[in-house]
Amino acid sequence: VWVRMPRNGRDVVLSLDSRIQHIAYRALERAVAEHQARAGAAVVIDVRTGEILALANWPSYNPNRRTGLDLAEVRNRVVTDTYEPGSVMKPVLVSLALERGKVRPDTLVDVQGGVFQVGNHTIKDSHMGDRALTVSQVIQKSSNVGVAKIALGLDPKDIWQHYRNFGFGVRPELPLPGVAPGRMLPADSLKPIEVATMAYGHGISTSLLQLAHAYQAIANDGVLVPLTLLRRDPVQQTGEERGQRLLSVKTA
Repeated sequence: VWVRMPRNGRDVVLSLDSRIQHIAYRALERAVAEHQARAGAAVVIDVRTGEILALANWPSYNPNRRTGLDLAEVRNRVVTDTYEPGSVMKPVLVSLALERGKVRPDTLVDVQGGVFQVGNHTIKDSHMGDRALTVSQVIQKSSNVGVAKIALGLDPKDIWQHYRNFGFGVRPELPLPGVAPGRMLPADSLKPIEVATMAYGHGISTSLLQLAHAYQAIANDGVLVPLTLLRRDPVQQTGEERGQRLLSVKTA
């Protein structure tokens, strides 16, 4: 007779913090109502450990009430929905230029009054009239022209790899259904206008989770830590769990 001896089970402790989850959920509900939005999502990450502390979606549903359930209410928009992120990509692009020594925070960029021609395309700033901005001001004023000119001074393949390192265009490793990888154009086919627009978050798609994860690296002194839905002890983190350095501390 073959006998397999019993083994004690392992505790599973989620990283989700019920207090932060409640605050995020209620704040999201209020924001959707205030802005008359169709939907919204929020995620909170511990930047040191990569633990997901809250993950909220609106509209939502009560799992105890299945009658008349709308499938739109059960979508985990944080991980499944992708969109063009826009200007929040600017710090990620500028960080590469800082790392490569192409610019410093005080380097002046000629923004040409807020209008810049790339081939047959015109890039404009929402705040027109500036002639020159420092790199810091390019981010502070969210200058499309400024960041596009910085991007065009970099190797397109280097930009593409930099974005990939931050997790864009890569499926996050989380045990959730429908986790989206987002989309980036192939590195070999990037045209100057595509390099310029990717710098301010157009021509690229990302999920909210991917974007929050990229900012986790910036907030964590340049180290990207894998995300987890399970509680993680910082003292017992493995080498992989401690993350990968993407930026110097100074740049971050």
